[in-house]
Amino acid sequence: MQTFPDMYKGIVDCFVKTYKQVGFRGFYKGTSPALVANIAENSVLFMCYGFCQQIVRKIVGVDRKTKLSDLQNAAAGSFASAFATLVLCPTELVKCRLQAMHEMQLSGKIVQGHNTVWSVVKSVIQKDGPLGFYRGWSSTLLREVPGYFFFFGGYELSRTFFASGRSKDELGPIPLLLSGGFGGSCLWIAVYPVDCVKSRIQVLSMAGKQTGFMGTFVTLVRTEGVLALYSGLKPTMIRAFLANGALFLAYEYSRKLMMKQVDSY
Repeated sequence: MQTFPDMYKGIVDCFVKTYKQVGFRGFYKGTSPALVANIAENSVLFMCYGFCQQIVRKIVGVDRKTKLSDLQNAAAGSFASAFATLVLCPTELVKCRLQAMHEMQLSGKIVQGHNTVWSVVKSVIQKDGPLGFYRGWSSTLLREVPGYFFFFGGYELSRTFFASGRSKDELGPIPLLLSGGFGGSCLWIAVYPVDCVKSRIQVLSMAGKQTGFMGTFVTLVRTEGVLALYSGLKPTMIRAFLANGALFLAYEYSRKLMMKQVDSY
């Protein structure tokens, strides 16, 4: 829906056509690189988040055990996301190409597609070399840095709202799920147009040399209109709320468990 909005009228139409043309397995195209991307990105993101919180504390001149404000946590998350792009960009490129392979063939942009992760990886290396995996990296960076400011900012603001003067550490699973979902929604509302351009660059570059971010952005708006930048937003928002709610719930409970283990020694 994001890369070929003219092919589908909406979520239901996309679902039905995908099932008819590719079968049930079509819904799981790119699952392996998507899993690797999420695991790698979140591992690096939350590891660097702690370090970046310490950097923010040094910048504002407070003690290393001082609780940061919601805005300061948002800034730390934004800094951390820059490091996460280094592992995210290659895996997202493979995922996007696998997911859009069928549409690329239907549109006539490529003659023969690649149906496996390895075949996509092999084609990138043969055509562009190792640096080919970083096609669209500047767009990914442009999406992640401001996006994760809203992500962590929205999450922390929501936790503050639910805490109502109490410690945020006392919040139960439902407020954490809702706060994580809210943070994820803030991220995608803020940066979805950038993600749309990034996906176009990563997918359409299979058919030949693709222009950079500004060139792709201008061409997309001129030929398809501003609304094309928001193609596929609805399913993304549904996924973002559920996935990020679960992500932050797992993060908070894992962190508490590990802190208890550290304190017991």
